[in-house]
Amino acid sequence: MVQSSPQAVPRDDYDTPWKTALERYLPEFLAFYFPAAYAGIDWTHAPRFLDNELAQVVQDAELGKRYVDKLVAVRLRGVGSDGAEEWVYIHVEIQGGHDSDFPKRMFTYNYRLFDRFGRAVASLAVLADDSPDWRPASFGFELFGCRHRLEYPLVKLIDHAPHIEALLADENPFALVTAAHLLTQRTRHDHAGRYAAKWRLARLLYERD
Repeated sequence: MVQSSPQAVPRDDYDTPWKTALERYLPEFLAFYFPAAYAGIDWTHAPRFLDNELAQVVQDAELGKRYVDKLVAVRLRGVGSDGAEEWVYIHVEIQGGHDSDFPKRMFTYNYRLFDRFGRAVASLAVLADDSPDWRPASFGFELFGCRHRLEYPLVKLIDHAPHIEALLADENPFALVTAAHLLTQRTRHDHAGRYAAKWRLARLLYERD
């Protein structure tokens, strides 16, 4: 068996932490990144994660480099026009790197999910790359007077980079997730800095239970 070089550096794992945090702290995720969505949901009813359903809808789609995607059924506040409880769907994409096909994928997933479930679908995007200028927030087309377009809320993690201390002081778990992500990027080739950042984050996690 060939052993790896002692100098080999393990690849940073972004996918697993994001997936775990999103599944455990969905209300906090939406409150931190998408407060309008958070305010419109009835949190007395537990959200339902629909990983299998999402996989069935998008299994034949071309997928670019990303960290995680999730489909969640949530109940809206109040009742529908017919007096019944209204469940809708939230599709979350956390994109790890620049991908020219990303806005098209958001568009495709949104209409496929609507076609499958026959209910409104909110597509939400978190861009976790380190490019400040890449901000694709829509996709669509127009032909012979027919217009079809998706515009989706977009969060750019790098926008929080100047505010690491404020993130570390914030009680929302996703403030720490954001700080951890940015500090991981910042200390990519700085082992001492990586150790110090991990130590500080771990201490904060224990302090906040």
